[in-house]
Amino acid sequence: MADIEFITDASDEAIAAWLQQRLEAALMQRDGPVAVCLPGGSTPGPILKLLAEAPLDWQRITLWPGDDRVVPADHPASNGGQLRSLLGATGAQVVALDRMEAVPHFALTLLGMGADGHIASLFPNTDPDPRDPQAIRRLTPDPLPPEAPFDRITLTIPALLESEALAFVIHGAEKRRVFEAAMAGESDLPVARLLRTATQKVTCFA
Repeated sequence: MADIEFITDASDEAIAAWLQQRLEAALMQRDGPVAVCLPGGSTPGPILKLLAEAPLDWQRITLWPGDDRVVPADHPASNGGQLRSLLGATGAQVVALDRMEAVPHFALTLLGMGADGHIASLFPNTDPDPRDPQAIRRLTPDPLPPEAPFDRITLTIPALLESEALAFVIHGAEKRRVFEAAMAGESDLPVARLLRTATQKVTCFA
């Protein structure tokens, strides 16, 4: 089980500053590119907008969406499109998940979590395998979320865990209860499967 640190009531500014520090350290530790896995959705948007102001060597940073909706790149529901809108002007490269086969080792994987315990697009009905031999899968949530009724492409649990550190941003008491139950081994939801398999430090902003 992962070593999990809870940081409560952190502002978007504090989370963005934490991410900046992680990226600064990763850039100092290596000469080549630095890959980071980021979530889509409304919660990380303000955080990533603040992060875009950080004076980082962005041209060395590659941004991977943890998942995406199977829609055109300029569609409002595209996670990759959201990342390009928020961080593209920095000079960072944003990966199109549907065009990639080899997934790198990430300096950081940042995740959100749904109230049903899903992470990326690994919903409970998809029965994600912590030992999945594939890094990327295309799947269809069932039921389709009404706010985003699209097929998905997603990194699998092993691909998300191919990272030096994990972090979650979780808003709301209901989601925190789901996360804490997963952390305690009281569920078998996708988030629980990831936490049960993780060996690196996990930071949870809740």
